[in-house]
Amino acid sequence: MSIIKLDEKMVEYAVYGGAVLGGGGGGWIDDGLQIGRLALEIGEPKLYSIDEFHDDDLFVTVSMVGAPAAKDQFVKPIHYSKALDILTQKIGRTVHALHTNENGAGTTVNGWFQSAITGIPLVDFACNGRAHPTGSMGSMNLSEVEGYVSHQAGVGGKEDNYVEISISGSLEKAATLIRKASIEAGGLVAVARNPVTRAYALSNGAPGAITQAIGVGEALLAHKGEAAIDSVVSKLGGKVVVTGTVTEFQLETAGGFDVGTVRIDNSHEMTFWNEYMTLEKYGERLATFPDLIMTLDAKTAKPIVTAAIQKGQQLAVIAVPKNKLLLSSTMRNEKLMKPVEDIINKSILPYLG
Repeated sequence: MSIIKLDEKMVEYAVYGGAVLGGGGGGWIDDGLQIGRLALEIGEPKLYSIDEFHDDDLFVTVSMVGAPAAKDQFVKPIHYSKALDILTQKIGRTVHALHTNENGAGTTVNGWFQSAITGIPLVDFACNGRAHPTGSMGSMNLSEVEGYVSHQAGVGGKEDNYVEISISGSLEKAATLIRKASIEAGGLVAVARNPVTRAYALSNGAPGAITQAIGVGEALLAHKGEAAIDSVVSKLGGKVVVTGTVTEFQLETAGGFDVGTVRIDNSHEMTFWNEYMTLEKYGERLATFPDLIMTLDAKTAKPIVTAAIQKGQQLAVIAVPKNKLLLSSTMRNEKLMKPVEDIINKSILPYLG
């Protein structure tokens, strides 16, 4: 079926499945549930297959940008709607479909509310089928299109921190200014950005990413505890790498990102840049971004994002090889991956092959 009517159960599946595919980033479960349910309250959003559109139809990415752990972050549903208004006025063209930038607890449902309000169709598509730290990684390799002008709008914050921004420029400049706006807004902004044709999206993004998240969420929520974790890794073709106690946790919010390390039982170490980047056992590399590395509560199987890790937690760490995921062409772009190495001080590029 190429058009799916979204309901309460699918909101839960999408958010929890998105949380797993978020790989430690991608926002908060409560936020995702809130905005998904709000979309159902105010409208009847439907999920359209990408096959329902013509090659020259215009798609727009809607997303959040910032650091989920930021203490002063404030983004409400109206901010998502306002960012889309600002962008559509700027480009002066008909938008045929909305889609998210990535899968994550808060991000898989990006666009559901905007679609319910505006009637613009929601497409079963993400710029990237897993979460990623930088705006450029969620820009479908537009960084490689000569002369491409990026149009982006961001809205967020409250009272003195409230920000509305519209920016047009190179992809890198636009993404950098949106990231700076998120810092000024207290940590997060809702963003609408980078109109592209359906043909371009199909070649560079992740068709089917939302239904994949819904399937993963269904696998998770159909079971409890260890059985739920086993169900998820079976669904994704991954494995449980270790189950143990968080013995060390460091997190620093810098430049609009959460950066740090997690140690499990003093044997396994994970680095993260919003999302988990590396997983090692006594220094031996077991998984490397864009492989999916994710933590779940060992008893309840609830996905635990990097910003919610605490010492003493009992966690199961899962890993899914990148070839099992729906990924953007950006995940093979060494130029976009290089900054990861500088942030986490670990090699990434040698593992991309």
